[in-house]
Amino acid sequence: MPALLYFPGMDDMPLTDDRPSEETPEAPRSDVDELRRQLDEKQDRLLRALAETENVRRRAQRDREDYVRYANEALLRDLIPVLDNLDRALAAVRAAGRSTAEAGAASLLEGVELIQRELLKVLERAGVTRYSAVGQPFDPTRHEAVARVPSPDAAPDTVVAEQLPGYLLHGRVVRPALVAVAAAPDEGGA
Repeated sequence: MPALLYFPGMDDMPLTDDRPSEETPEAPRSDVDELRRQLDEKQDRLLRALAETENVRRRAQRDREDYVRYANEALLRDLIPVLDNLDRALAAVRAAGRSTAEAGAASLLEGVELIQRELLKVLERAGVTRYSAVGQPFDPTRHEAVARVPSPDAAPDTVVAEQLPGYLLHGRVVRPALVAVAAAPDEGGA
């Protein structure tokens, strides 16, 4: 047995520690439960933050893809009037070719048609498609009405004539078709 040391004033000191213990058997259990609850809460917040980060990444990726996909839209808007002028030139040459039947007009017509086909191929590779509206119900998202024509043959609000075709870029309207829309015969006088 080890020797006990005696210090003066030890007689006044209690032999046992009567101070209340801060850590009772229930205290460690409640601390552990509290720490688990906090850990679960932090883990839930972390998972939510990771999910939000993934959503932001996907949204940014989709925005980048849309930007790339539609980046040529301004250029294509500028090219379409050129194609319209080619269409007008072809119509004029065809009319002149029929009336004069000259060989020069035929070769000119052939050349302009070749240019038109090439330009249409370029536009198609860029995602542009041309659409016709004749016979379809008027759709303000795809057609721009420039006239109302009384028509006993066509249903009201049906496209009966097309001045210029419409163009789509990957399904989005770049330029609506310029059309004449049928009106009931009694609406024409009003």
